[in-house]
Formats: sequence, C-alpha cells, structure tokens
Amino acid sequence: MIKRITMVGLMLFAFGCLGWAQSKTFVGTVSDEHCGAKHAKAGADAASCVEKCVSGGAKYVLVSHGKVYQLDDQDKFKGMGGKSVKVTGSVTDSTITVSDVSPAGAKM
Repeated sequence: MIKRITMVGLMLFAFGCLGWAQSKTFVGTVSDEHCGAKHAKAGADAASCVEKCVSGGAKYVLVSHGKVYQLDDQDKFKGMGGKSVKVTGSVTDSTITVSDVSPAGAKM
C-alpha cells in the first residue's frame, strides 16, 4: 500500500513538473541588455540603437509589459532590434528559452 501511495505521489509530481515547463507566448520589443526597458516601444531610433549595441557585444533582450527577459537563442533575433515581436518559449526566472520568434503582426 505504501508503495502505491509513493508511486502515485511521484507521478503527480512528474506531471506537475511537465506543466510548469509549458510554452508561453510573449509580445514585446527587442532591446539590448545595456538599454533594457529604454526601448520598450518599437521604432527606427530604437532599432538603430539596439543593433549598434549588439554589434558592440551586447545581447538581445525582450521587453514585455515592463519586464526585461534574457533570451537564450540570440541568433533568432538578428535584425529584429527595436521591433515588436511575438516570442514563444518557456521561462525560467527571467530567461526565455526561445522556440519561435516572429514579427508581432504575423501569424505563427
């Protein structure tokens, strides 16, 4: 009986962990780690600043609803600095493990 209860408990724990790592969709603006939320609104000025900072060694970040998220797959964001995007991925702390990125107005 104790083995069954333990197995049921472990199964519930495992399914709970799977639900925690589900993908979420974020809509926001691609900025860089130096400027962060300064580029919360998409635009030409933001685009040129972000791309300049990234070419100087900064990393892309996503600003969504006032929060700045680190992005694990930097290659997916090349040329998207200062633009409004839709990002799908799982979040751990403040880092998004990106599975897909597209312009905010595009269908996924």
